[in-house]
Amino acid sequence: LSGDQVVTYIHPGARIGVAVAFANTNGKDATEVGKDVAMQIAAMNPVAVDKTGVPQEIADKELEIGREQALAEGKPEAIVDKIAMGKLNKFYKENTLLAQDFVKDGSRSVAKYIADELGKDVTVTGFVRLQLGMS
Repeated sequence: LSGDQVVTYIHPGARIGVAVAFANTNGKDATEVGKDVAMQIAAMNPVAVDKTGVPQEIADKELEIGREQALAEGKPEAIVDKIAMGKLNKFYKENTLLAQDFVKDGSRSVAKYIADELGKDVTVTGFVRLQLGMS
């Protein structure tokens, strides 16, 4: 991970650990916001920071699932691709960190929370989430 500041978090029970990196902090301390964002990652397990980080094979699979569901529901072929794109966009919203609803305040996204607290130029450059096996 690289950035101006890397914040770590160990989830209660010590079975999940997260490190999240921020860039463009301009000297601002991102520790508190970082812990909140790391908690978000621990709880919601996003697949990427944003949709550009989602592997193409995952996006293709989600698009295909959306197409299959629309066809199975008997939707007209003319709108199947539009429905599938809508389902893919929903996948991005639920599974990419910055688009997710912030767990501590569902009225805004994680991106909005970071912008509100640290400024709109601050970005998440990456994260790592480690989880110990369940017994």
